[in-house]
Amino acid sequence: MIPIKDENPTETFPFVTVSLIIINILVFIWELKLDPYTLNAVIDEFGAVPAKLWGISKGLIPPFISLITCMFLHGGFLHIGGNMLYLWIFGNNVEDRLGHIRFLFFYVICGIIATLFHSVVYPNSSVPLIGASGAISGVLGAYLIEFPFARIVTLVFIFIFITTIRLPAFLFIGFWFFMQYLNGIASLALYTPTGVAWFAHIGGFVSGLILYRFFPKRKSRRKVYYYID
Repeated sequence: MIPIKDENPTETFPFVTVSLIIINILVFIWELKLDPYTLNAVIDEFGAVPAKLWGISKGLIPPFISLITCMFLHGGFLHIGGNMLYLWIFGNNVEDRLGHIRFLFFYVICGIIATLFHSVVYPNSSVPLIGASGAISGVLGAYLIEFPFARIVTLVFIFIFITTIRLPAFLFIGFWFFMQYLNGIASLALYTPTGVAWFAHIGGFVSGLILYRFFPKRKSRRKVYYYID
């Protein structure tokens, strides 16, 4: 299932969400201009390597810096395209409720916790973790709490047929999290990180569910944020 849009209008322009998308895209364009050797070196230093975070191995930069920089690196067009799509669909509404500055802090904190959670599961791993999906997973957790019945227009593939359906957010996000959990448990059998950091998604999502309750919300001029039909 691929989300196309949500039927959940906002009251404010999502400056932070748009800025994050632009920064991520600019960084990815910069990555594309690097030769393979330099790109690998950049990812190894500015991606979050669990073994470096726990002091098992060392790099050129302080490891805590990579907790931030890893969120702006991506491994391919599908990687950044999927992440930015999710960030746009779900981030603008969460930013609308939290306000711009609080949303930025929320996003970054969820991303850091997501990376640390992955690193706890795989403490000896030397494989860099990159991508915004941990932070975006936290945004999904917040969206689930605030807008459980908002409709998500979703692209669905049924064998050779493609169609769109409108799903309530709790069903779409619930299915998404269930898939992260299943894949995460399956990856534990190998005890090595796979190509997808499932536990970063899980950690980010759970942190979003918890932290969102403690962030003050912006007062809205509307009484209804979504419609149920």
